[in-house]
Amino acid sequence: MKRRNPLKLLRDRSRTLCALFLAGALCIAGRLVYVQLIQHDRYAEWSVRQTRDMQELYSERGTIYDRNGKQLAFSIMVKSLYADPGMLNVSPDEAAQLLAPVLKISEGTLAEKMKQDTRFVWLERVMDPDMTAAAKAVIKEHKWKGFGFVDESKRYYPNGGLLANVLGFVGIDGKGLDGLEKSLDELIRGSVNRQVLMLDARGNPILHSTMAPYEGRETKSVYLTIDESIQFFAERALDRAMASTRAQGGIVIVMDPKTGGILAMVNRPSYDPNHFYNATENEFKNRAVVDIYEPGSTFKPVVAATALDAGTYTTDEVWHDPGEIVASGHAVRNWDDESYGDVRMVDILKFSINTGFAHIGLLTGGDILTKYAERFGFGRATGIELPGEGDGILFDPEEMRPIDVASMSIGQGIAVTPLQMVQAYSAIANGGQMVKPHLIASIRNPDGTVYQETEAESAGQPVSKQVADTVKDMMEKEVSEGGGGNARVPGYHMGGKTGTAQKIDTVHGGYLEGQYIASFCGFGPTEDPRAICLVVLDNPQGMYYGGMVAAPVFSEIMSQIMRYMGIHAIEDPAARKAAAAQAAAVPEAALPALPEADAPAVTVPDFRGWSMRDVGEWLTQAGLGFRPDGSGFADSQDPPPWTTVERGRDVSVHFSQ
Repeated sequence: MKRRNPLKLLRDRSRTLCALFLAGALCIAGRLVYVQLIQHDRYAEWSVRQTRDMQELYSERGTIYDRNGKQLAFSIMVKSLYADPGMLNVSPDEAAQLLAPVLKISEGTLAEKMKQDTRFVWLERVMDPDMTAAAKAVIKEHKWKGFGFVDESKRYYPNGGLLANVLGFVGIDGKGLDGLEKSLDELIRGSVNRQVLMLDARGNPILHSTMAPYEGRETKSVYLTIDESIQFFAERALDRAMASTRAQGGIVIVMDPKTGGILAMVNRPSYDPNHFYNATENEFKNRAVVDIYEPGSTFKPVVAATALDAGTYTTDEVWHDPGEIVASGHAVRNWDDESYGDVRMVDILKFSINTGFAHIGLLTGGDILTKYAERFGFGRATGIELPGEGDGILFDPEEMRPIDVASMSIGQGIAVTPLQMVQAYSAIANGGQMVKPHLIASIRNPDGTVYQETEAESAGQPVSKQVADTVKDMMEKEVSEGGGGNARVPGYHMGGKTGTAQKIDTVHGGYLEGQYIASFCGFGPTEDPRAICLVVLDNPQGMYYGGMVAAPVFSEIMSQIMRYMGIHAIEDPAARKAAAAQAAAVPEAALPALPEADAPAVTVPDFRGWSMRDVGEWLTQAGLGFRPDGSGFADSQDPPPWTTVERGRDVSVHFSQ
């Protein structure tokens, strides 16, 4: 066997090792080129992710105003409190014990947060200024370390629950969750302020490493058609009615019949959007646009207008009311089981005669009734700028039996939303021209320029002007001479219609025994209608007729609206006579003498039966403030009669017609 030369063997091995090292170096160099050049962006992004984090803080949302520029919802910058458990110089239990009463969070919850194995934890978000000041004071007093504050945006509703179901509310992440806040979220939602945080090896934020934030853009503002004062009138009147009737719920809608602008929209029950987390699903619901109900007799003006416009009935026809109409084997009777004898259409509407409307409806036919109901906007959503609007329910005309036609003619067997009813009445109040309801007047850019403006939009002309004016005159007689007498507003001509209907059982079908919807829908003044007002009371206890419980609410609201709008009362002999009779019924008495000019306190007399002018003059001269409510003559007051109060205090006095 030939021995190999050791030197040659060494050289061969050296060449092999060099080749291996060279190949390895080439691989490493190739990998470096691949990583540094080809995959540079990818690995740079990984590096940032491992050493930095992005914290999102939400900037201010756009402000929501009423039609007169009064703030209904706006954002304010407040503080949020965080802690770095790794930097605390106080035990979590001790810190929780002192901070819990300030933050209104349980000690256990706070202590558990501060015991987490992390370098950043929120203790409380978007705190009120008072809470922030109190928390800062505790931290400063005990010289604690490891706590800090950051700025965040918080939504604020200055009027509390006023218009709550329309405005909706905003979650802690700055996102609109209900009402206009939800439907306008894309337009008015604040931008996100992003802050870059440096992270340690375990991925925890290193406090005080925040780099310069990227500021969010300015946001748009929204102006509504709502009038804050009219909204207040409507809410106050409905609350009184709810208290006196013990109704389960209530709705008021006020709309301009010429433009479709919603001036007020009230729902009960309701909630305070500043504390929306305390409310229930039932309180969140905007019944004015979501709920459906049988309109009852408030639908009868639509039937009258349909018959007149279609030519199936005339105002001159005389019909003898037999007290009962039989359709498909079912009897339709009047609410009082009486017969009204020979009547014309104006009498049928004025006295809300069920048999008369069943007769008119059967002559007109289900197909025509349904076609006109659709022309009046029933059976489809109005398209208002709110989420969850209902469509309502109409009969299929091809499947209608005579009893269905008769039922529809008296507002039963169909379902409408309150907003649809207001829209339909705009056609009668506005010479046959129906307008589309809307809530948004304009949207403006941050610099004040107009981004979008809502013009009055026609929703069609279901009937001619002549027919609309004829029905409007009949509805005026309903208020002045018929069952809507409690809706009268002294000094003004009002038109409207009462309604009483059994509640629909939405679970099992049919009707709920002994439960009713009482309503009144009307407008005024009839010479030139400026406002339509619908009042709906859900299941009032005791008296449940719309003319008894809903019509007075209409009267109160419309009387305040007429004065607020500066609409002059007409020279109406009947109204003057009624006012004179009312004044004559007030017992004459003399107000007590005024107190001495230097007296520190005043004894408040009993103002009941006195006019607003007399009460106001006496209080002013006595050095007391005057807060009137209502109109007519005083019937209650706060503080009560013969209470001694300090000079300068306000005295609230309620007046009624």
